Amino acid sequence: QVQLVESGGGLVQAGGSLRLTCAASGRTLSSYIMGWFRQAPGKEREFVAAIRWSGGITYYGDYVQGRFTISRDYAKNTIYLQSNSLKPEDTAVYYCAARISGAREFGYWGQGTQVTVSS
Repeated sequence: QVQLVESGGGLVQAGGSLRLTCAASGRTLSSYIMGWFRQAPGKEREFVAAIRWSGGITYYGDYVQGRFTISRDYAKNTIYLQSNSLKPEDTAVYYCAARISGAREFGYWGQGTQVTVSS
């Protein structure tokens, strides 16, 4: 089992920045891919970014357009999502997720953290 706890969400004005944090526990993450997803009211959950714990290869959703950066901290077993130039359409609940490399689905999810961007 992998436990994931997100933090760092909040209310920010358009053009502002937030850093989301996801603290992981329960397993060694060397074989995992860690990701961020988001879900806005009335919309389907969408992929934001992911990172391979070993090697640090990163992946991003098309709409990120260089505004978001995913990173990890080995010592703290934590991943981050640095979100810059935020737009009102970035308003959503952001979820941290983990999947074993090679698995088809992300099998572990955090409880989510709300990000609200005002215009």
